[in-house]
Amino acid sequence: MDILCVGEILVDFIGDQYGKSISKTKSFSRYLGGSTANLAVNAKRIGLDVNLVAAIGNDGLGKYLHNELVKFGLKTTHIAQLTSHPTSVIFVSRSNDTPDFLPVRGADAYISEKLIDDKLLSNTTVFHTSCFALSKEPARSVIMRKAKQAYMRGCKLSIDINYSQKIWNDKAEAIHFIKEYCALNPLVKISADDTKRLFGNTISYEDAFSLFHSYGADTVCLTLGSKGVILAEKEKKLITKPAISVSKVIDVTGAGDAFWSGFLFGYTKNYTPEQCVSFGLELAHIKLQHVGHLPKNTNVTVPV
Repeated sequence: MDILCVGEILVDFIGDQYGKSISKTKSFSRYLGGSTANLAVNAKRIGLDVNLVAAIGNDGLGKYLHNELVKFGLKTTHIAQLTSHPTSVIFVSRSNDTPDFLPVRGADAYISEKLIDDKLLSNTTVFHTSCFALSKEPARSVIMRKAKQAYMRGCKLSIDINYSQKIWNDKAEAIHFIKEYCALNPLVKISADDTKRLFGNTISYEDAFSLFHSYGADTVCLTLGSKGVILAEKEKKLITKPAISVSKVIDVTGAGDAFWSGFLFGYTKNYTPEQCVSFGLELAHIKLQHVGHLPKNTNVTVPV
């Protein structure tokens, strides 16, 4: 298995009215969502062997997510269906900039240890999770334990630091557990918005890179939206790549997940770091022109 995604799956209710805040959006369309679930779907669509560990409610929205996973060709063996908690949802405005969002948390935080057995950990190249997934117990403790076990088995860890106080109000606690995860030297993806939310508006990108390197992460990828990506490898020169121009942005939700699925694809195929970034940018470019995930039969140019 190329990637084991452990974390949130939920229903994205994305606004139908472009450029409107949630308060002014009149109607929403539903999509399978959640950073880790998005990455799993996108990685599957570009040909990787992927497994998803997550929890949904035993309700109508949970059944919708289950059916979507099957439609996308993902296994549901490690998806818990809970009667005790409803399926998590997020309402998202449609925008070409940072969207407004409102999370309503439920089952996503109740990932159990039994969903991730030793065989699963032993057969994967990359163990991926997110800040969202680490924001609540009991999922946090389970993911941290299993990440450490995966690391001891030689698996490369990965994390999307998709931090927001809307999902993790205690910032000091968030930084504590981010440090703990980064001590295992994961591949780190963080956006410019997430950086400001986590460290404040005045921090420079160079200082943010230095912090993550001091935590233990050698490779940090900073996404800058329409300005592209900066890749910082410890004690190496920064790699800066511009975004691919899009004539019309349809929806930005999930663009970062599309980028990271491409980056991790490159990592599993032994691409150079620069090639990983280029491949990720190409997938983000495709995603920005669609609502939802990468389209079926996505055509991408493999870096040479």
